[in-house]
Amino acid sequence: MKYKGRYEVFDPAQIKTYPVKGRNNKVKYGDLREIDEVLNCAIDLPEEVKKNIEALSKEIIARRAKGQPILLFTGAHLVKNGLNRLLVDLIHRGLFTTISGNGATSIHDFELALMGETSEYVPQALEKGEFGMAYEFNYINAALSVGNKNKLGYGESVGKMICKKSFRKKVAKYLGIEPNAISFAHPELSIAAACYEEKVPFTVHVGIGTDVLDQHFWFDGCAKGGCSGRDFLIYTQEVSKLMHGGVILNIGSAVTGPEVFLKAASMVGNVQQTPDDILTANFDLRQYKPETATNESTVGYYFRDQKSIVTRIPQAYGGKGFYIEGNQIQTIPYLYQQLIKLL
Repeated sequence: MKYKGRYEVFDPAQIKTYPVKGRNNKVKYGDLREIDEVLNCAIDLPEEVKKNIEALSKEIIARRAKGQPILLFTGAHLVKNGLNRLLVDLIHRGLFTTISGNGATSIHDFELALMGETSEYVPQALEKGEFGMAYEFNYINAALSVGNKNKLGYGESVGKMICKKSFRKKVAKYLGIEPNAISFAHPELSIAAACYEEKVPFTVHVGIGTDVLDQHFWFDGCAKGGCSGRDFLIYTQEVSKLMHGGVILNIGSAVTGPEVFLKAASMVGNVQQTPDDILTANFDLRQYKPETATNESTVGYYFRDQKSIVTRIPQAYGGKGFYIEGNQIQTIPYLYQQLIKLL
């Protein structure tokens, strides 16, 4: 990006990259949870947590049967915990009307599609000045630049790159590499690809300087912001469909998921499309104490996922909030088991 202001700027042309295949990753293909294994395993959770997940599952299925929207926002750890196959399966089954995440969610999902591995070993790479410096991150940067030119969203641009050879060629041309240089070894693992195939919005909500994409020469803040900005409007349009009920699921997103929903809900309320009778659920490890949500002198007041998703939003829109406390490695597979039983 060019800059003509009064200050000095870092020149990203100095950056040295390396092929991602030579990187040390913590999550390997064999670590990813298999559907059959999840369906047949016993999951050790407290009875209260199990009951909450069972009640939530029944509500999700009943509300989806009525045609109500089911919106899921997830942080990156669902992907890093090897749970992609479960979410991808539920997308193909038509359970969700919108999937959302932050930049890290899309990056880890991209890595799984690209090579079946993810989660760079940061300490080892950081000390060498190599953290986030794999060249292939520029595939996303270029996809966003091409997508921005065509006025697409972030999630759609990445999903289209994974699914469409013609779009991959445009991305390769933008980078000045061979037309067929970009290939994905495991597109079946990708949330972005599943959403693109099923015409389900995958919206990605980013910051600038928050993702490894931003470290590279091919990073374009206008493209990243433009594509993500369109995703926010797509997401807001989906929130407008909650006027007659629906479900908001927030999985491991402490700030971005709750804040994006609050802004979208405010926008649709401003034009008399206020959500009503919505069910919310927040999945996280931290203990939840409802009495702290309104007390600014307690740490619980500053947990936005608990305060907003579980408390404020259902109170404001006449609904009910669940807090599912526990490790995603256990709670999400148990949710999947219950949903599949009911489906």
